[in-house]
Amino acid sequence: MQVLDDMKAEDATVIDLVGKTSLADAMIIASGRVNRHVASIAESLVEAFKKAGHETPKVEGFPACDWVLIDTGDLIIHIFRPEVRQFYNLEKMWGADRPRERLVG
Repeated sequence: MQVLDDMKAEDATVIDLVGKTSLADAMIIASGRVNRHVASIAESLVEAFKKAGHETPKVEGFPACDWVLIDTGDLIIHIFRPEVRQFYNLEKMWGADRPRERLVG
């Protein structure tokens, strides 16, 4: 997403969830350098969804901002501080480190 680039989010990864879960079609995982950066990225994403005419997404993780989850329905976005992202390692859990053919299912 352009917002992630504009807000200088780091290490953005997109994971295709089709066929893996009914929670969403895709997941985006990205990092912010510190809590305030994570909060700014999340706030900008929520505003971008509103401006695009979408329903306001569900957001969890404020005010701590170690990990903010934004659920738009079809898309789940996780914004982490790097240490927290490494600890939870969602990419491994959802198969982002596997070859592409295994991701698609």
